[in-house]
Amino acid sequence: MRRENMSETPTEAGKEMPTKKQKLSSDENSNPDLSADENDDAVSVESGTNVERSDTPTNTANAPGRKSWGKGKWKSKKCKYSFKCVNSLREDHGQPLFGVQFNWHSKEGDPLVFATVGSNRVTLYECHSQGEIRLLQSYVDADADENFYTCAWTFDTSTSHPLLAVAGSRGIIRVINHITMQCIKHYVGHGNAINELKFHPRDPNLLLSVSKDHALRLWNIQTDTLVAIFGGVEGHRDEVLSADFDLLGEKIMSCGMDHSLKLWTINSERMQKAIHGSYEYNPSKTNRWLPAGGKMEDDIDRIKPNESNVTILGRFDYSQCDIWYMRFSMDFWQKMLALGNQVGKLYVWDLEVEDPHKAK
Repeated sequence: MRRENMSETPTEAGKEMPTKKQKLSSDENSNPDLSADENDDAVSVESGTNVERSDTPTNTANAPGRKSWGKGKWKSKKCKYSFKCVNSLREDHGQPLFGVQFNWHSKEGDPLVFATVGSNRVTLYECHSQGEIRLLQSYVDADADENFYTCAWTFDTSTSHPLLAVAGSRGIIRVINHITMQCIKHYVGHGNAINELKFHPRDPNLLLSVSKDHALRLWNIQTDTLVAIFGGVEGHRDEVLSADFDLLGEKIMSCGMDHSLKLWTINSERMQKAIHGSYEYNPSKTNRWLPAGGKMEDDIDRIKPNESNVTILGRFDYSQCDIWYMRFSMDFWQKMLALGNQVGKLYVWDLEVEDPHKAK
């Protein structure tokens, strides 16, 4: 099906962009029983109030007896990154776009594919050389009041098809297979809007969702089971805004409107047992509830947590961003950090230099 009212403007003026539209159905693959057991112990570690700042590294002086090359210290120079805008698009629904994600699971040599979410629309694009962007597919939710906030990519471990999970104001997670162009799964469990989705870095079937209902949930999308709920006494006291896994997939860091960071451990024996058990799901069994227990300022803190305190590794200052929430992101190799502000300015910091807060 072709959409003629899309107003994206590619680099080559007048070139028509082929489009496909699908409706996201809500009557497929009903969610499993999400009952909870409130008697489990918390397994979270909350960031404490003991905060210290690490010293900024400095160049090491020449060893005794060695000759210096020229006057002064020998300093290695690193070229600054340069960026150029090669294309821009505008979607015709006229509403804010809250999320954009590249599919890093594509095969080598395939064009880069990315997804955007905003309003009740999910849109997929393909990037080509010389900045050309082609519209692949557009999905519209049947609920006109849905407003998608977040999306995350993974892949089907049996077919290798790329899968896209999306969620938003209705608190429903939908999983789209863009090869078959279908919404193949949906999950209902959160009591309010979902602000963030993240897939486990090592297990493509484990999906983390964070919500306005003060809780985080871990799902197994292969068996359609709820693995754990992170909340309760040790959890957030207000809306959870964002969360992420560490590179090994052993910990989760979450943040919320309660001005707190929560560090959750998922490599404990109890959590590993729950994860392994989710692959042996039996509908007759009751799901176990495993409670495990941004300020409005123009700066980002880069922290290093441990058991009882956190160390501030660096602070990155920016301006004209005094709203209550603004997304930031890192590149795939976690060497650069990017953030936008209210007036359309984009800040990019190089995290590999000696003094990252000055390298923007």
